[in-house]
Amino acid sequence: MPVPFPQSEGTDSVFQPLKQEIDVEFAQNFTGLQGRFSFCIDESELAHQLQLLITSRKWDKIYCRETQVKETLSSAGLAINYSGDLTNCDASITGCEFLVARTGSIVMSSAQQSGRTTSVYAPVHICIAYTSQLVYDVKEALVLAKNKYPKLPSLITFATGPSRTADIEKTLVVGVHGPKEVFCFLVEK
Repeated sequence: MPVPFPQSEGTDSVFQPLKQEIDVEFAQNFTGLQGRFSFCIDESELAHQLQLLITSRKWDKIYCRETQVKETLSSAGLAINYSGDLTNCDASITGCEFLVARTGSIVMSSAQQSGRTTSVYAPVHICIAYTSQLVYDVKEALVLAKNKYPKLPSLITFATGPSRTADIEKTLVVGVHGPKEVFCFLVEK
């Protein structure tokens, strides 16, 4: 059956337009959901900030499967002895597909080397992202993912801060079904 009012078919966004820089919008929404955000001018500052975090938390078991992330951190001067054991690690490091500014979400997919588990099973998830990966809305992220891959990955996930649930007596509990903390290091690029 034809649509009676084709001009009203929702092609316009129902969300308010961006009112500030996209990286500021992401940072505010991400931290508003208990995420921890750091902006880095370049990859050497990323390595420095990440080293400070690892040292202050006394982490010695860092899990990372992504070759490009390891090479970037190594080239920037960060020496990490990576653990091969995800189930007993202190933190995991991944990249991402995109960052959604409007919701403060990290978009990941099964097409990444980190796969489906790395960002979920570790007690702390550290995401390394670049300003070129910032998009305003979920729709834009999905369109870009569709254009990036000839066949969409079997999993596209939107991580919006640490895991949380209010299933039991409507009391909010953090870290039950995933990481208790999520860090995002956004690098200018």
